[in-house]
Amino acid sequence: MIQCVVVADDLTGANAVGVLMTKVNYRTYSITDGEKLDVKKLADCECVVYPTDSRSIPAGEAYERVYKATLVLKSGDVRVYTKRIDTTLRGNLGSETDGMLDALGGDRVAMVVPCFPSSNRINVGGYLLVNGIPLHKTEVALDPRNPVHTPLCAELYGAQSKYGTASILIADLMKGQDAVSEKIKCLAAQGLRNLVFDAVTGEDIDLIAGAVIKSGVPFIAVDPGPFTASLSRKIIPVRPGEKRSKIFVAVGSVNAVARRQVDYFLGSQDAFNVYMETAEFLEGEQRRSKEIKRVVSEVLSNCVSFDVCSVVGRGIIPENRVPFEPYAEKYHCTAGELSALINESIAEITYAVMSSGKGFRGMYTCGGDITVAVCKRMKNTALRLLGEVLPLASYGEIIGGDQEGLKIVTKGGMVGDADAIVLCVRYLKEKLAV
Repeated sequence: MIQCVVVADDLTGANAVGVLMTKVNYRTYSITDGEKLDVKKLADCECVVYPTDSRSIPAGEAYERVYKATLVLKSGDVRVYTKRIDTTLRGNLGSETDGMLDALGGDRVAMVVPCFPSSNRINVGGYLLVNGIPLHKTEVALDPRNPVHTPLCAELYGAQSKYGTASILIADLMKGQDAVSEKIKCLAAQGLRNLVFDAVTGEDIDLIAGAVIKSGVPFIAVDPGPFTASLSRKIIPVRPGEKRSKIFVAVGSVNAVARRQVDYFLGSQDAFNVYMETAEFLEGEQRRSKEIKRVVSEVLSNCVSFDVCSVVGRGIIPENRVPFEPYAEKYHCTAGELSALINESIAEITYAVMSSGKGFRGMYTCGGDITVAVCKRMKNTALRLLGEVLPLASYGEIIGGDQEGLKIVTKGGMVGDADAIVLCVRYLKEKLAV
């Protein structure tokens, strides 16, 4: 059944969104002749993209085309409505968005995310940059049919839409998903129906999508495609038997570098995280086993709603760090042996998650000792190295053992800037989507 409707101002733009949806394993149809459209024949797909060929026509006519197309595809089953816009803001942005809002009725708010980071289209401080250059200084400004003379997306909407417009900037995103959700509710309560978001990375887009959903504000998506794909992943179930590839992140390092990376990762990714009580791994076999089962159970019970799940040792926070001395005296062993036991416990958790049949096809391990322990538990004989994610972070696949072909990124705990885990996870996502 159709659960996502995308109305685009041209065919190539419509297909660009459609391709993103197919990567998420949604069956997608692109309409080439709206006059012959029979909605009943589309019942076996999740997404329909409908081009209106309205980018270069008068605003009033563009409004009517989008209004009528939305009415044709309007249904109680649809969970995501999108007005697809050009990556360089050409065309009748405001009037076409008004057309979709009016066709759907009610008090929906247009969540405008005019960004396509992988194509170097980002919105910062309200300014759309194309390959780092303000939009009005690119060749788009000279387009004879659709010139754009300002890089300010909110300014364009303010001039073209009959509804009020406001911006949500990078400074707002830095406050986290909850704060953005509250701002969305506040602006919507003021009657503003076009909210234009900054976004620089895919993680920013995921954060916005989560905040929009959490706000509970009725909405339509307005974007070139990535925001629609992110929203759909969170809202629309994947076709039975067509599971999305999931990624598992295991962090055992407890140094300051790893902590910064974990903080950045959890603050920018829509991931389900479980903190491991690492002290429990040292309190005897019964308590160690109980903690392993708890962590695994929490991950597997919640992973259906997340593409990325992670486990992080509670000791990454300095005040929670486990002192080895008392345990070394108690068990008459060395700090190295205690550390090895923690690593083996994390490896046991990783093995249980990856072999659960829940769709995990890629994993990221932080710390050389953790990686060795994981490989040992999986009984693999080698790693086929396939590429470099960033200096001292490698991408490959497991050879032999119980997880033959599993994709993995390994990185040292002291390696990389704050965004290192995010970059590694993004790299895995791209490879698994191919």
